[in-house]
Amino acid sequence: MADTAITTTATAQGLCDFVDASPSPFHVCATAATYLRDAGFTELHEAQAWPTEPGAHFVIRGGSLIAWDARDAGTAFRIIGGHTDSPNLRLKQHPELRSAGLRMVGLEPYGGAWLNSWLDRDLGLSGRVAIRRGSTIEQRLIRVDDPILRVPQLAIHLSEDRKGVTLDPQRHVNAVWGVDTGDSRTFLETVCARADVDAAEVLGWELMTHDLAPSTVVGADGDLISAPRLDNQGTCYAGLRALLDGATGAAHTRVLALFDHEEVGSASDRGAASDLLISTLERIVAGRGGDRSEFLRTMASSVCVSGDMAHATHPNYPDRHEPAHRIAVNGGPVLKVNQNLRYASDAGGEALFALACEQAGVPLQRYVHRADLPCGSTIGPITATRTGLSTVDVGAPQLAMHSARELMGAADITSYSAALQAFLSPV
Repeated sequence: MADTAITTTATAQGLCDFVDASPSPFHVCATAATYLRDAGFTELHEAQAWPTEPGAHFVIRGGSLIAWDARDAGTAFRIIGGHTDSPNLRLKQHPELRSAGLRMVGLEPYGGAWLNSWLDRDLGLSGRVAIRRGSTIEQRLIRVDDPILRVPQLAIHLSEDRKGVTLDPQRHVNAVWGVDTGDSRTFLETVCARADVDAAEVLGWELMTHDLAPSTVVGADGDLISAPRLDNQGTCYAGLRALLDGATGAAHTRVLALFDHEEVGSASDRGAASDLLISTLERIVAGRGGDRSEFLRTMASSVCVSGDMAHATHPNYPDRHEPAHRIAVNGGPVLKVNQNLRYASDAGGEALFALACEQAGVPLQRYVHRADLPCGSTIGPITATRTGLSTVDVGAPQLAMHSARELMGAADITSYSAALQAFLSPV
């Protein structure tokens, strides 16, 4: 029992450390790459020839990453899929604003951000910039952890009924970054100076805000995790640990695929709807001497777990949940099923994940969304459509999904990772 408690605490703190190191999708990939290199994985680049001998490798395309371990492995793929992006507020292309004697920054909601949760928080800025380097372009990560931005709430005395306001994403989520003293310095110049980048050389950027409060284990008994971006860095970390902690020489080639842009539909050069996964898998097969026919046979016998977070039953709003499908925090991994295919799970996939949970010795919970509420989706249906892979949607339970700060069980990250590891390496 004591060993289990130690493992839970260590894994929960590991997730907190991972999230704090990864304020943007680009930083998620950089953080995961550090873990992978330390474990002996080698980075490959899509524009270069890949090795023909089996090995452990990874490739990064923007904010997406695919890693695989093909050392002494079987031919079929076992894939854990997830996403690196989270809803937030992102910098506009012409961000400079002035209002009421204050210097403002124009921000735009990304994904289904729960806007009121971003108010009255100390915000930093992160992402990447494209810099002119002579006749070439260099991309560089940026991270500013100083509290340079804040979106102030309207005073209750100024609301019409003292019940708050309905936030307009165009007008109400712009951030204050200082008092207007007539200084000509721009916000982008200020950010670049703090990131040691020459603003005059910046040709493009993808910059986003992040909450500066650190992730932490909370609760009187330390049984909860309070953190930003649990959706879906919870899966990124659990899947990464499953890949790294599993034994080599499995009967399958083990793959971790983490995609950007899930929160806005996955339709990008690096989203789940792109060619990133299928082209990487085909190159893996080609690298071991297989032709197109072998690749198609391999895909037909491969399976994918689409990992995302799942809705735990909210204690203050139990009526918002399906009465017969209560999901408990620290109650174990969640199998997600939707008859209208918002999730990709079918009977075969359900059985595979149920067996993985049984092998890992963790309980399995089954989630169904209320039929009278619109159901969110994942990379699962997109991946299944794009690749033809048998796919099952799973997750870990959490509260406050899409908030600037979310809540999950400390024990759930351990059981989630254990189930994913058993899926990658079934006995």
